[in-house]
Amino acid sequence: MAVARTGVLGVQWLQRASWNMMPLGARTASHMTKDMFPGPYPRTPEERAAAAKKYNMRVEDYEPYPDDGMGYGDYPKLPDRSQHERDPWYSWDQPDLRLNWGEPMHWHLDMFNRNRVDTSPIPVSWNVMCMQLFGFLAFMIFMCWVGEVYPVYQPVGPKQYPYNNLYLERGGDPSKEPERVVHYEI
Repeated sequence: MAVARTGVLGVQWLQRASWNMMPLGARTASHMTKDMFPGPYPRTPEERAAAAKKYNMRVEDYEPYPDDGMGYGDYPKLPDRSQHERDPWYSWDQPDLRLNWGEPMHWHLDMFNRNRVDTSPIPVSWNVMCMQLFGFLAFMIFMCWVGEVYPVYQPVGPKQYPYNNLYLERGGDPSKEPERVVHYEI
C-alpha cells in the first residue's frame, strides 16, 4: 500500500514539475489554432465569401448560424446528419469520423458521431413499428390468458405401488392373503 502511494505521489510530482517545461500530450492534440475559431458574424457579401473560403465551402453552400448571441460567429450551419449517413466505403482521411482534411466539422459533432445519435432514415415507419410491438404484446397477453383458463397437464394414470399395493404398510392383516392387484391387461 505504501509503495503504491509513493508511486502515485511521485507521478503527481513529476506532472507538476514538468508542467511548465512541456505541455501534456492530450492538451497539444486538442489544441485549436486561431484559424479554427469562428470569426465575427459575416455582415457583407465579401465577409460571407471570405468565411466560405475559410471553411473550404462554396459561397452558395455557405450558411452561417443565425446571430442570436450564442457565439457561433461565422461557423457554417451544416445539416443535422450523423456520421452514419456518410459513405462507409469512401476513402476518408479520418475513417473513424468519416471526415476529410480541411472539411468543416458539425458544431455538435460530439452528438452526431458514430457512437451517438443515428439520424439515418429508418426502414420502417413508426406506425408500423408500434403496430408490430403492441400486436406482439397483445398476442402474448392473450396466450397467457388462454394458458390460465385452459391449463394443460401431462396425462397420468393412478399411482401404482409394489408388494400388492403396499398391503402390509397400509395396515393390512398379515394373516390374510391380500387380493392380487394386476396393473396390466393382455
